[in-house]
Amino acid sequence: MKLKPCITSLLLFLAAGVWTVRAGDTPATQPAGGNDVAPSQIEVRALQEFGRSNWAGALPLLKKVQAELKAQNQQDRLGAIEEDIRVCERNLAGAANAQASVTPANGPPTAENRKPHAPPKPGEVREMAIKDLGNFEYDADKGGNVPEDVKALSGAMLRVSGFMIPMDQADNITQFALVPSLFACCFGQPPQIQHTIVVHVPKGKAVSYYPDEIVVEGKLTVEEKKEDGFIVSLFEMECSSVKPSVK
Repeated sequence: MKLKPCITSLLLFLAAGVWTVRAGDTPATQPAGGNDVAPSQIEVRALQEFGRSNWAGALPLLKKVQAELKAQNQQDRLGAIEEDIRVCERNLAGAANAQASVTPANGPPTAENRKPHAPPKPGEVREMAIKDLGNFEYDADKGGNVPEDVKALSGAMLRVSGFMIPMDQADNITQFALVPSLFACCFGQPPQIQHTIVVHVPKGKAVSYYPDEIVVEGKLTVEEKKEDGFIVSLFEMECSSVKPSVK
């Protein structure tokens, strides 16, 4: 129960808009320090990932922003970006050291030990856990190693449970990430890209933010999507139903 305040704080932070990542800072959509050069899309994306504590995703983007700001002589924003880079590097180093000290009992799933998904059946609404859907090791930097049985699920109707992280706004949410758990996020360990589903609400509709576990049903799309050369999503869903999980 002691983790509940941590989860609540994280959700309030995300719902308020992760792109305003530093208290008192100018929002990432506005020029900082009165400078007339607006932040690039890469800078906005970098600050979003930093705000989500996605250190591995934010670091290469922040370094690209660093190079851009140096070329533009944007000293007013450069210092803050370089501090963010140091934060990412410290957290990644700490996570690597922690991982090195833990030996998993069974190890991560491999091509030899993972259980392939059965092909979808006509009219079937398959119920499964998010981590079962992404039951494979995925190279989030290079991509291209999604198992064929997972690709075959594209177009299938799924029912999955998880927790909502709004991606657009706190009210009238039209897009959100569905993740297996929020506990890890409290400690700077965002879910892997194969354990995240980007959920789209039908056009003209919206859902309210819900802090507890929800059940989402809809049509799955399996596709490696990239922005600025970086893989940003693997699973997306056009939802037909969003409900609180029955306890």
